[in-house]
Amino acid sequence: MEYKGMDYLKKKLETKQPRINTRYKYYEMKNEAKEFQLLQDDRFKWLKEVLGWCSKTVDALADRLAFDLFDNDNFQLNPIYQMNNADILFDSAILSALICSCSFIYISPDDDDYPRMQVIDASNATGIMEPITGMLTEGYAVLERDKNSNPMMEAYFTEKKTYYYQYKKLVDERDNLAPYPLLAPIIYRPDARRPFGRSRISRASMELLQGAIRTLKRAEIAGEFYSFPQKYVLGMDSDAVPFDKWSATISSFLRFDKSESGEAPKVGQFSQQSMSPYTEQLRMFAALFAGETGLTMDDLGFVTDNPSSAEAIKASHENLRLTARKAQRTFGSGFLNAGYLAACVRDKFTYKRNQLYLTKPCWKPIFEPDAAMLSGIGDGAAKINGAIPGYFDKNNLMRLTGIEPGRWVDDGYSAGTAGGNPAGVSE
Repeated sequence: MEYKGMDYLKKKLETKQPRINTRYKYYEMKNEAKEFQLLQDDRFKWLKEVLGWCSKTVDALADRLAFDLFDNDNFQLNPIYQMNNADILFDSAILSALICSCSFIYISPDDDDYPRMQVIDASNATGIMEPITGMLTEGYAVLERDKNSNPMMEAYFTEKKTYYYQYKKLVDERDNLAPYPLLAPIIYRPDARRPFGRSRISRASMELLQGAIRTLKRAEIAGEFYSFPQKYVLGMDSDAVPFDKWSATISSFLRFDKSESGEAPKVGQFSQQSMSPYTEQLRMFAALFAGETGLTMDDLGFVTDNPSSAEAIKASHENLRLTARKAQRTFGSGFLNAGYLAACVRDKFTYKRNQLYLTKPCWKPIFEPDAAMLSGIGDGAAKINGAIPGYFDKNNLMRLTGIEPGRWVDDGYSAGTAGGNPAGVSE
């Protein structure tokens, strides 16, 4: 196989880093809003408005994606993930993939040759993908950076070896028993044109957020005029002693004498500015952002109805549910690929990828059922099992409800496990 080389991959990573860093800025709410000419006055530069809508669109989906286990786990992938702090590893890989469009799981043997798994975000890793399996043919990752963000430790992955560089000098190389590089991509919404996927923070989301931030800034400035409307005095003598404007604004009593001609000054006030155009414009941006991301107006802070039931919340988030289903399929394939490479490292044996065709990634329910939904599921399962005995069992009911089946043990009643009994508990 002809490799493109480490230098090619480093240049490829450098071209992608600015876009990835931009997405992280929007997620961390550190983005700078582009101002119109009227708002570029030096007196308003201190005013920084922040909105967390991009963070919300990522977190709302990431919080719904809870990986459970591998069913029919013939190669014992579940213990590998459990030994690598699975609760944090899965969530970290999913969150990074939603922000950057992809993340990577780096597999390396530990001191006792047990596979160690580490999540690397897309700003520190890249590779060349094989379109059929979704695995890499070669990869590159920055494992450690100094305080100036310059690479300290780098790794170049091939099918046969992994090369480690420290300050651009080769310091170690290790044989690879897996048939693919030990760098597995976890991708969000891949397609034929963009095999490394698309970010959850789209260009439309960023532009709509820019408009909403500008609206907030205008509203903040207009709020000062709303609180202190402009006033005026007509008919004052030109030789009158001028008074302090701030004192006149906050004073509860003012005195105006007649002029030499005997005319009394007339006091007036300009019409007070309304704040409703800004609230309506902000609501418009919120509606557009919600339509773009599959969220609801309630998710963005605009309460529209009374508290809803679990079924009503689920119905209002139908687009989010479909997006989560799509993400589960692609993320599950990535986690299966990473587990397959880790199994090769653990057993020091080159398994074939098609040997894992029976192993299926399983996820917890996107929406947790309430009591009414549980009752409906129970009635439906009883009726279906009456017509087709054994159609519903404890495993697929757990997939529907997210509740683990119970079992009797010597010391009482406790929760059991399903799907291949990954913990090795005897029934």
